[in-house]
Amino acid sequence: MAKYLIALYEEEDKLLSAVEALQKEGIPLHEVCTPYPVHGLDQALHLRKSRLPDAAFVYGALGTLSALSMQIYMYTIDWPVNIGGKSHLPFPSFIPITFELTVLFAGVLMFFSYLAVNRFYPGKKAVVYDSRQTDDAMVVAIAEQTAWEAARAIFEKTGAAEAKIVEL
Repeated sequence: MAKYLIALYEEEDKLLSAVEALQKEGIPLHEVCTPYPVHGLDQALHLRKSRLPDAAFVYGALGTLSALSMQIYMYTIDWPVNIGGKSHLPFPSFIPITFELTVLFAGVLMFFSYLAVNRFYPGKKAVVYDSRQTDDAMVVAIAEQTAWEAARAIFEKTGAAEAKIVEL
């Protein structure tokens, strides 16, 4: 069982000032949980830009290439049919299927990538430091016990509603 020092905040501004103060002091944060997105929190935590948009582009390109190669193979190599003297490579008629497979590949593969990146899997138990974090409170958790006294002082200075030690 691990012990954490957590602080509960009720206002975004106080949370952001606490995170910035903890970062400035070099105190390692274990987790920051909010019940809704907090504007500017990712910059305060110095999180790097997500690579999921790049993955979405690659997945969409894979879907496009799959659709085009499948249709070109079927129309020109596997079953070439002369329909009214039309070309064996009618690209305008490929557009709907190509679009649909591009969206399908991007959507489905992004879903699985998101689950893998965030380590979501069936049966995973959610970590809840305090029951109020799922309702209206924002939680900052510190795992390193050597930094608890300095962190507690910062929590008091920045106006935390409550600071306590929890064992999970």
